[in-house]
Amino acid sequence: MTTTPLRRQVPAPPVRIVHLGLGNFHRAHQAWYTARASDADAWGIAAFTGRRPDAAERLNRQDGLYTLLVRGADGDHPEVVTSIARAHAATEHAEFLDLLRRNEVAVVTLTVTEAAYLLSADGQLDEDRPEVAADLAALRTDATAPVTTVPGRLVAGLAARRTAGAGPVTVLSCDNLAHNGPVTGSVVTRLAELVDPGLAQWIRSDVEFASSMVDRITPATTDEVVATVEALTGVHDESPVPTEPFSEWVVAGEFRAGRPDWESSGVVFVDDVTVHEQRKLWLLNGSHSLLAYAGALLGHRTIADAVADPRCRAWVETFWDEACRHLPIPAEDLTRYRAALLDRYANPGVRHLLAQIAAGGSLKLPLRIVPALRAERAAGRFPQGCATAVAAWMRHLRGESTPVDDPAADRAVAAATSDDPVRAVLDLLHHGLGDDADLVELVSSRLDVLTPAAAHVT
Repeated sequence: MTTTPLRRQVPAPPVRIVHLGLGNFHRAHQAWYTARASDADAWGIAAFTGRRPDAAERLNRQDGLYTLLVRGADGDHPEVVTSIARAHAATEHAEFLDLLRRNEVAVVTLTVTEAAYLLSADGQLDEDRPEVAADLAALRTDATAPVTTVPGRLVAGLAARRTAGAGPVTVLSCDNLAHNGPVTGSVVTRLAELVDPGLAQWIRSDVEFASSMVDRITPATTDEVVATVEALTGVHDESPVPTEPFSEWVVAGEFRAGRPDWESSGVVFVDDVTVHEQRKLWLLNGSHSLLAYAGALLGHRTIADAVADPRCRAWVETFWDEACRHLPIPAEDLTRYRAALLDRYANPGVRHLLAQIAAGGSLKLPLRIVPALRAERAAGRFPQGCATAVAAWMRHLRGESTPVDDPAADRAVAAATSDDPVRAVLDLLHHGLGDDADLVELVSSRLDVLTPAAAHVT
């Protein structure tokens, strides 16, 4: 079969959005919504990679174009996404600063994972981290000097914008982080305060930190995805993205410098995204983490495989029952949402690897599992679903399932293999949680349930 390369037939839209964290999720979500907006021709994205410059290289060979392969029960549906005007490696710092100096750039979006916000145990910027100290020293010497952290890059970009007199801008976090707008504003403003109090004051007056809830299951690209796109379209795409049909984006913000007509592509704007964040973080992300650890222990590789196992399905339902008791959402809406999640998880076209989801548990579980766990204990109940998730993570940390990939791997593994492991792991997830003797006993009891030999549903 003869194939053609993916190339633009018309000019790319002008860059008015800068994105940090060019990966599959951004391309299946924010870039897709922007490309579908009624004014898409006026809103191009300049996207910067995280750790993989080759992602930018592949996209630029295709003029920023790529195929989104939507995989549903009725088959695969390819769609070319046109909103990324230019891709950059993270090291292209001068280009990033130049973009932020432009008045027409109105929005900076982020998909950088929870770890990149560099939060301490109290939820503030961790000023003791060596990389934060290095960026602080560099920025104090020269505001245009190369930096490596996300807060450092944002401070540098905003300093460049202030000096250029380019006006207000909105920073929009799209990460699975509760209160992601205020959290982003907190770490950026604190670092700016340490660099230059005048810059911090300008940020408080001219920079908005908007919040959002994002939802779309997006696995990694495989050779099979590349081959499928080529067979369906006759076009050779080096960088397609597989995803599911479902997508949701809820945003709270004023966007003083302007934004795309995202409503026309399905984005919902609200005054407060908190309840939407909680619903998604606890029910979708929380069950994903439970399945990632418990399912892998039982020999499963994907979400679809794990949720088809009656044991895993029962553990998820139990966890959902616990979490739903603390969500201020009508019961019938939660029932519908849970049923929709099970349908999405069972989608055979979306092979979401458990090993991919398992990464970074020390950052994810405090957001996804611990809130429901603490609420249940405060109500005097014994949350077996939450305890199962914690126990499964402990066994993961002991090397019994997928490889450990965690920014706090040393501390987490040490806790899980200590003389008093359950107490140590609970304290790692939330200070003082290990003092709850009944909870320690509950988690301990769940450790033995998580074995392939436990064939009954528990």
